[in-house]
Amino acid sequence: MTSHAPYRADEVGSLLRPQAIKDARAQFAEGAIDAAALKAVEDDCIRDVVAKQESVGLKAVTDGEFRRSWWHFDFLAGLEGVELVRGEKSIQFAGVETKAESIAVTGKVDFGDHFMLDHFRFLKSVAKATPKMTIPAPSVLHFRGGRESISKDVYPDMDAFFHDTAEAYRKAVAAFYDAGCRYLQFDDTVWAYLCSEKERAAARARGDDPDPLPEIYANMINHALKDRPADMVVTTHVCRGNFRSSWISEGGYEPVAEVLLGGTDYNGYFLEYDTDRAGGFEPLRFLPKGDKRVVLGLITSKFGELEAKDALKRRIDEATGFAGLDQFCLSPQCGFASTEEGNILEVEQQWQKLALAVDVAQEVWGEV
Repeated sequence: MTSHAPYRADEVGSLLRPQAIKDARAQFAEGAIDAAALKAVEDDCIRDVVAKQESVGLKAVTDGEFRRSWWHFDFLAGLEGVELVRGEKSIQFAGVETKAESIAVTGKVDFGDHFMLDHFRFLKSVAKATPKMTIPAPSVLHFRGGRESISKDVYPDMDAFFHDTAEAYRKAVAAFYDAGCRYLQFDDTVWAYLCSEKERAAARARGDDPDPLPEIYANMINHALKDRPADMVVTTHVCRGNFRSSWISEGGYEPVAEVLLGGTDYNGYFLEYDTDRAGGFEPLRFLPKGDKRVVLGLITSKFGELEAKDALKRRIDEATGFAGLDQFCLSPQCGFASTEEGNILEVEQQWQKLALAVDVAQEVWGEV
């Protein structure tokens, strides 16, 4: 076995924001400090959190998404033709609702000199381990708002929207590679939502037919990855929603597993498996034999109670009934702070869970 991304012990991306960043963002919003002062605080906190990830034993590190408010909207609003819309729509989770922000496609979608390229460059400059960049998948730009959030004047034909978005992401992959990124992740709630009858009904209500979407999204992803250099790993993370320890969708991967695992050109798949909401391991039978890896999200990021090592090992063993052990890795099922508010657990509990992933990986695979 050789150590390469995705690693035997890995993480999704976002980490709980330190109080210094929360305070600085509040001061910036009030006009008490300028953008340069905010960046200086972010830089210091990112240096610290990268060093902490490395000390835990992780082979890949992120910036914790410390400069973001959302896991998806910040990046999407930085694409050409996409705008952040405030005060109109919030997102309903189980028992809790987000602040009222959303996105709208108001022009031709394209990728230009995106500000998150600099976010990655800074991460790379302070990391000794592999720097990992996370961005929302192209499917998220469509499914989050659906047809009603995409200008019919700009895109009377949805095929043109899907093409432009896929091409924008192809450019994004190339730009991050040129910035030095060799480990890129497309975060994606959509595949899990397509396993939920409630979310499929919501898509129909927005004017979208969910049935052809898996093939459409797979084609977009494969177009985005078609020129990816051989030394660049691109993974995806599939999630059922993560906000203040709550969720949106329920349902196993069976409806999309064949297309997702066998029909997309990702190197690896971070799959949520911390609760019964994700169903069983049976859909993993669609994972092609070879180099692709599934990162089993068996450790919850939603609550602080630490999982038992033996229980994690039993579940890994159960998964091997459907694919080989050499094609599996271990991680939390999601990030710890998909939005700046963060999940309901303590910072120390976050680090205990990441250290647990490292320990179990070493015991199961003999490597991290």
